Amino acid sequence: MQQMPAVDLAARLADTSKPKPVLLDVREPWEYALCHLADSVSLPMNEIPNRFNELDEDAEIVVICHHGMRSYQVGVFLERQGFGHIVNLAGGVDAWANDVDPAMARY
Repeated sequence: MQQMPAVDLAARLADTSKPKPVLLDVREPWEYALCHLADSVSLPMNEIPNRFNELDEDAEIVVICHHGMRSYQVGVFLERQGFGHIVNLAGGVDAWANDVDPAMARY
C-alpha cells in the first residue's frame, strides 16, 4: 500500500487537473468532530467490515486516522477486499496538523 506524506496529499488536493481522491477518515466520531480534513468522509474503523461495500472499489481512497496505524490496517483490509487504489496518510491528522495546517485542533 502506498504511504503519502501530509504535504504530498495537500499538493494532490490542490491540483485541480486531477480528480480528488476519497478522503476516508476511520477515527471515532468524537475524534472526527474535534478535527478532520475538509470534505473527508467519516466511517469508523469498527464499521468498515460491515460497510466497506458503500465505497467505490475503483476510486482512489486516502485512508486517514490519528497517527496512521488504524488507517494502515483499514487500507490492508480494503486491499484484501479488492480495492485497487488505497493510500495511507502517513502520520495521520497529526502529521497534517504539524506539516500542513498548524491551526488544526490537536489531541
